[in-house]
Amino acid sequence: MSDTEQPPTTPDRPPTSPEPPSASSEPAPGQVAEIAAGYAFEGPALELGAVLWDGVCHPDARVRIPLPVLNRHGLVAGATGTGKTKTLQLIAEQLSAQGVPVFLADIKGDVSGVSAPGQDGEKVRERAAQVGQEWTPTGFPCAFYGLGGVGPGIPVRATVTSFGPVLLSKVLQLNRTQEQSLGLIFHYADSKGLELVDLKDLRAVVAFLVSDVGKPELKGIGGLSTVTAGVILRALTAFEQQGAGGFFGEPEFDTSEFLRTAPDGRGTVSVLELPSVQQQPQLFSTFLMWLLADLFHDLPEVGDLEKPKLVFFFDEAHLLFKGASQAFLESITQTVRLIRSKGVGVFFVTQTPKDVPADVLAQLGNRVQHALRAFTPDDAKALKATVRTFPDSAYDLEEVLTSLGTGEAVVTVLSERGAPTPVAATRLRAPESLMGPVDAAVLEAAVRASPLYGRYAQAVDRESAYERLSADEAARAARAADETARAEREKAEKQAAKEGARTGARAPREEPSLVEQVVGSGMFKSLARSIGTQLGREISRSVFGTARRRR
Repeated sequence: MSDTEQPPTTPDRPPTSPEPPSASSEPAPGQVAEIAAGYAFEGPALELGAVLWDGVCHPDARVRIPLPVLNRHGLVAGATGTGKTKTLQLIAEQLSAQGVPVFLADIKGDVSGVSAPGQDGEKVRERAAQVGQEWTPTGFPCAFYGLGGVGPGIPVRATVTSFGPVLLSKVLQLNRTQEQSLGLIFHYADSKGLELVDLKDLRAVVAFLVSDVGKPELKGIGGLSTVTAGVILRALTAFEQQGAGGFFGEPEFDTSEFLRTAPDGRGTVSVLELPSVQQQPQLFSTFLMWLLADLFHDLPEVGDLEKPKLVFFFDEAHLLFKGASQAFLESITQTVRLIRSKGVGVFFVTQTPKDVPADVLAQLGNRVQHALRAFTPDDAKALKATVRTFPDSAYDLEEVLTSLGTGEAVVTVLSERGAPTPVAATRLRAPESLMGPVDAAVLEAAVRASPLYGRYAQAVDRESAYERLSADEAARAARAADETARAEREKAEKQAAKEGARTGARAPREEPSLVEQVVGSGMFKSLARSIGTQLGREISRSVFGTARRRR
C-alpha cells in the first residue's frame, strides 16, 4: 500500500481538526438528507460509513456502494497515512461476505490480518457508534501468495512467453526501439517453437540471434543489432541480480485460482505478499498487470452481473504508469475498459488521481478520496486537479480534502442506474478483521495447509529454448569436429600416396624372386587385402577415437 507507517491495531480516534464546512446556505439537515437519498439503494450494497457535515457525523445518513456496479472499477486515493489500506480492508471484508472473491496486494505486510478477527477496544466502539455500525470481530477466508516463492506465500510464477515483450520491456525499462527488438525476438521464438519459460531461455535466444549462425534468421525482417542485443542482455542480467529470476518459470500460476470461494460461500481474499520485493516496485506493479491481463485473456464475456466475479485492487498504481510507453498505456486502457464485461472490477490505489492517465481514470466510476496535502505549489496544483475530477458538490472540496482526518474520505460512486451519486464527505466504518499482520508462524501454517501449495510450491525446469539451443550448438560442434578429423585423414592418405609414388619411381626394376612371385600371385593378394583391411580399421579407430566418441 502507499502508506508507509504501521497501522494501529484499532481505528484512529476521530480527528480534532475542523470538520468539512458547508459551502451552501441551506440548513445542514436538508443537505444531509439530500446526500443520503443518493445512496438509498434497493439492492445489495457495501456499507462505507456515514455522512459528515459541518463537524457532525450523521449515522443515519449511510454512504454505500451498490454491489452490481463494482465491475465499473474505482479509485482509492489519498496522501500517505490517511487510511487507504484500511479502506481496502473494509471493502474486501464486505465483498467476501457477499460471496465475491477479492485480490489484494500486501506491499507492507500488514493486510494478512484480514484472515483473523479484529481486536475490540475503546476506539473501535467509539468509531462504530459514530457511524451506526454493529461491529463484530470477524476473520475472513484468505489465501496467501508470494512472487516466485520470495517471502511467505504460495509461489506465483509466469513464463517469459506468457509475460510477453510489452510487459517485460516495461519492467526492464527498455526504450521504444529496444521494445520493438524484444518483440521481434519473441516472434522468432514463437515461430520456431522455442518455449521461453525462464530468463535463461530468453538470454539464449538473444545470444543465438546475434551469433554467426543465427544472424541470417532475422535478416528478412530487419534483424537484431548487436548493440540492442547487448542492452537487452545487460538489462536481463541486472534484473536477475536483483533476485527477479525466480518470478519466471514453471509451474505457471493459473489466475483462475483467484476466483475461488470458501465452503461457507464467502469469497476468498487472495493476498499477494510483497514486502520482500519492496525494492523492486516496477516489478510488482508490472506483475500485477500481468495477472490482470491473464484474467482478461481467459475469462468469458458475461456482461453485467448481480455481483462481480472478482474485485482486483491494483496497489501503487502510479508505478505502473510512470515512464510507460504509449503502446503500454493503450494496452492498459483496453484491458480496463473491456474486463468489466468479464465480471471483474478493478480498483486502482494511488496518492492522487493525476497519477492515473486520463483515459484510464475515465473508466473508474467509484471514487474514495482520502485527504490530500497542500504543502507545496505542486501539491496545491494536484489538489485543484483532483477537485475538478469530482461532480458538482455542495462542499467546498478544496477545503474538505485538506481537513479530512484519518479514516475519512470524500466519496462518489455509481448508482444502480449508473449515474454518479452526490459527493459525500464520509467517516468510514472500522474493519471487523485484524488491522495489522498475523503472526508469521500462523501465516506460514496457513500457506502450507492450502491445497494449492503442493501444486505450485516446487519449481520445475523442463526442456525449453535454452536446452534446445544448447543441444543444437553441441551438435554443430560435433559435426565440425567430424569434418576436421575427416579432412586430416584425407590429407594424411594423400600424403602417403604421394610418398609411395615417389619411392616406386626411383626403385630399379629387378627380376622377381620366387618369394616375390608368390607374393604377387592372385591368392596372396586376396589374402593380403583381407588382412590389410582389418589392420586399417584398427589403426583408424586408434587415430580417430576422439571423433568417434563425439559421434
